[in-house]
Amino acid sequence: MAAPGFYQAAAGPSVMPTAPPSYEETVGVGGYYPTGPVPAPGPTTALVSGPDGKGTNPQYYTHSMPTPNPSAITVQTVYVPQPVSFVDRPVQMCCPSCNKMIVTQLSYNAGALTWLSCGSLCLLGCVAGCCFIPFCVDALQDVDHHCPNCKALVGSYKRL
Repeated sequence: MAAPGFYQAAAGPSVMPTAPPSYEETVGVGGYYPTGPVPAPGPTTALVSGPDGKGTNPQYYTHSMPTPNPSAITVQTVYVPQPVSFVDRPVQMCCPSCNKMIVTQLSYNAGALTWLSCGSLCLLGCVAGCCFIPFCVDALQDVDHHCPNCKALVGSYKRL
């Protein structure tokens, strides 16, 4: 014969184990409410109304807050900077060389659009000096973005 189990040893060999309590018996549905001293309301106490649902027999119960798990995994958030698209206006960004938040300073230089504009003005007959007007117009030149702190070139914007 096998070794007696937990229920057989406690109740005897002829008694079968009983079924676990029902949900209503476990949570106290059906008119059973704990009685005793009423604790002061706080963050862990809640008001329970009576069996009629009208709140005529208020009782309090307390529940405990979950404790933090000491073996929980710590998550570190890493922010990946998005690529900056440079335009013909100053851009706010983090400088890659000095790692400070900056607003870029602009400098203009002659690019492909400037030279094409100058050549097309020469072909149209503006050879008396008017063909050099595109070198004075910022809207026709390329833009370089510099850091105001370390003066490093952080990007450029080419018109063509």
